[in-house]
Amino acid sequence: MVQYNFKKITVVPSGKDFVDIILSRTQRQTPTVVHKGYAINRLRQFYMRKVKYTQTNFHDKLSTIVDEFPRLDDIHPFHGDLLHVLYNKDHYKLALGQINTARNLISKISKDYVKLLKYGDSLYRCKSLKVAALGRMCTVIKRIGPSLAYLEQIGQHMARLPSIDPNTRTVPKCW
Repeated sequence: MVQYNFKKITVVPSGKDFVDIILSRTQRQTPTVVHKGYAINRLRQFYMRKVKYTQTNFHDKLSTIVDEFPRLDDIHPFHGDLLHVLYNKDHYKLALGQINTARNLISKISKDYVKLLKYGDSLYRCKSLKVAALGRMCTVIKRIGPSLAYLEQIGQHMARLPSIDPNTRTVPKCW
C-alpha cells in the first residue's frame, strides 16, 4: 500500500472556468493574426496548430486531475472505507471515469478535425472547422461540469482530513 498525501490534490476548476482557462491560454500562446493573402497550406497549418494546442492543453489538465486523485485500489483500505463513508465510492469512480472519457473524446475530436483541416480549401472553411472543433471540445467539458464540481468538493474535503498512518500501532502492548 502506498502512503498517500491528500493535501497535494490541486484545485479542480468548474466547467466554465476550465473552458475559459484553456481558450485564453490558446489565444495567448498561438499566433493570432492570419491574412487573406496567405497560401492555403499556411492557413491549414495555422488552424491545425490551434486545434492541436487546445487539445493538448485539455488533455494535460484532465490528465492531471485523473492522476492526482487517488485510485481506491492503491490506497490503504482504511482511507478507502473512509472515502466510501464520506462520499460514495461508486460516484467517485464514476466522476473520474467521466473525466477520463472526456479526455479521450477531446483527443478524438481533435484528430478528426485536424484530418478535415488538412483538406480545407479556403480561409473561411478552415476557420469554421477550427471554431467547430473548439466548440465541440468545450461542449464536452461543459457536460462534465457536475463531475468536476463533485471532484472539487471531494478534493477540498480530502485535503482537510488528518494524515493518519494506518500501519502504526496506536495501543501499546500489555505483557
